[in-house]
Amino acid sequence: MGAPRRKKATVVPPDLQESVEAFLAYLSLERGLAKLTVAAYEDDLARFAAHCARLGKERWTDVGLAEVESWVKSLDRRGHAAASLSRRLSAVRTFSAHLVRSGLRRDDFTELARGPKFRRTLPGTLTTEQAAKVVSAPDTSTPQGLRDRAMLELMYGSGLRISELCAVELQALDLESALVRVRGKGSKDRIVPVGETAITALRAYLEKGRPALTRPKTGSAVFLSARGQALSRKTFWLSVKQAAARSGIEVPVKPHLLRHAFATHLLAGGADLRSIQEMLGHADIATTQVYTSVERTALSDAHRRHHPRGRKPGP
Repeated sequence: MGAPRRKKATVVPPDLQESVEAFLAYLSLERGLAKLTVAAYEDDLARFAAHCARLGKERWTDVGLAEVESWVKSLDRRGHAAASLSRRLSAVRTFSAHLVRSGLRRDDFTELARGPKFRRTLPGTLTTEQAAKVVSAPDTSTPQGLRDRAMLELMYGSGLRISELCAVELQALDLESALVRVRGKGSKDRIVPVGETAITALRAYLEKGRPALTRPKTGSAVFLSARGQALSRKTFWLSVKQAAARSGIEVPVKPHLLRHAFATHLLAGGADLRSIQEMLGHADIATTQVYTSVERTALSDAHRRHHPRGRKPGP
């Protein structure tokens, strides 16, 4: 038997290809989206354009709801998760709206498209006691320990993403005003409050830890590796893992868990959703609203555990 024939790649007509390329340039140059985000759009739209080409569509004005629904069904048959389908459909919706704004179409061909139904997974979190144990676990007798303590305090105290945390520069810290300027998704800056405990940890690191880590070519990154370079996300992830092990808690801890803990503990303390949205850097309040479900779940669990009428009676 001969080798299996390779499936020929679909040739995408020029009109379909050029409009997608123009849209990607718009996302990158005008909206300033991150490279990884633009790459995700590119992949999703390339797949959709190829699907439309296989159905004989050569211009975006020829594409309609039928092509969108058949594409989603084909992805579903190939085993794509509901969250993945929803994300891919969202990319096509954004592109379709751009075609209308640009005058390349008069109508939005995705307007009536129905997305997959899926139950959103609630983010995990930590209790206040668990979070306190993790952030205080590093050995602050070493420069790396002072660094890790400051990073953990800042992540938990201000809700930063791991990429934002590793990218913080000296000029972005204003400890006198208890603020830090953060560059988030889409290269958007935001100002986030810094708590007193984090300020104390940061001062100790900047005075005693960072000077021991600097090298001749060290830049302005706040958090440095042993080589004097900006700390990588991988190295910080390992630091979190070590801190969790030292803390003795039995919950698997990843960096993002501290960000979730920040949001849920703020909400439990009475902070409003809009303020939490602003601090987390969420573009859509719906993303922040998931934490209300986390808080309700925590309350229900506490009621079941501690109230004499909280548990169902045994048989």
